[in-house]
Amino acid sequence: MSEIKVLVVDDSALMRNLVSRIVNGAPDMTVVGTAMNGEFALNKIPRLEPDVIVLDLEMPQMNGLEFLREREKRGLDIPVIILSSIAQKGAQVTMEALGLGASDFITKPSGSVSHDIHTVADQLLAMIRGYGGGYRRRQGMEIPQPPEDHALEPSRGATLDTSDLVGESGARQPAPPPRPAPAPQKEAPPRKPKTAPGTLELIVLGISTGGPNALRKVFAEIDGDIGVPILIVQHMPAGFTSEFAQSLNRVSPLEVKEAAEGDLLKPNRALIAPGNYHLTVEKRSLAGIVHINQDPPKNGHRPSAGVLFESAAKHYGRNAMAVIMTGMGRDGAYEIGEIYEAGGMTLGQDEASSVVYGMPRVAHEIGYIHRQVALNDMARTISDLARDLRGATTSS
Repeated sequence: MSEIKVLVVDDSALMRNLVSRIVNGAPDMTVVGTAMNGEFALNKIPRLEPDVIVLDLEMPQMNGLEFLREREKRGLDIPVIILSSIAQKGAQVTMEALGLGASDFITKPSGSVSHDIHTVADQLLAMIRGYGGGYRRRQGMEIPQPPEDHALEPSRGATLDTSDLVGESGARQPAPPPRPAPAPQKEAPPRKPKTAPGTLELIVLGISTGGPNALRKVFAEIDGDIGVPILIVQHMPAGFTSEFAQSLNRVSPLEVKEAAEGDLLKPNRALIAPGNYHLTVEKRSLAGIVHINQDPPKNGHRPSAGVLFESAAKHYGRNAMAVIMTGMGRDGAYEIGEIYEAGGMTLGQDEASSVVYGMPRVAHEIGYIHRQVALNDMARTISDLARDLRGATTSS
């Protein structure tokens, strides 16, 4: 069986070893090579022919940004997943990397050399499958069959044994703690719309793995006079959402900003939930406002699309439209049903264009989605529905 071929680029020998073990522990992918900087990676690409590259940003001789610029000059379209540190400086550089064509990013849990990298193993494997599989599809190559339900549950093969690894300091590295089993999922209640959609007053959107570039596309193409506010939950760590909102604001005809406590809902403005904060909405007599809080995670996430969808259903009901897009797991998949039942319009990204068909898949299979939409059509579909459901015309 063919495998997704991965090139790991990091200046730390320990990190190259740890990431390689995570990848090689999955049955549908393999590390075909490693490199300690971008220059070595470029030299190896013609021989190794990787399907996806896992790239560090801070490296000597040729760093990640320089690699991405040279990749573009050479016309290489191999997808790149950034594996970066969590620092605020790293957030700015990571957003620049996305602007230079990187597909997505994952934060290293504890800095540039993370012995606990196993904690993001599932996310890394999901991205490799999504972007590497998509690249192989475009090249007309066979796509290996992933483990069953890989987009929904933590993978069983990704637990990393570091007991025999020697760190760069020469000390033997301790094995990570065992990964807890996922909590059992409650069965979603059957729901039917109680009424037809009303006059649209709010759009809410939940997205996860594969989201940064998907949102860049949607918000670059969306109608600048959409006429309603948009609230977004993108699973992203603290310190990154402000930079991400600014990067969307630069490409979008809408105003895009990170949400703050008490922000007013305004037409043609999008607010993104801050990292590590839930985002909710309250409808008042004169205007809607948003709240942020650090209540416990829901569906394993904070911010949670489920929290946002529940709040929108409570306060806006049939006057809301909910969109659930690419992402691993189930966050928002059950709660979007509350908007669906209240009569609000619901959209889900389709399988073919999702990097990880997890969240939208669950919502669709339960029956909470009115329409599945390809990424290329998402901005136009949202804009057209907003115009129709507002009962007004937009400027051309």
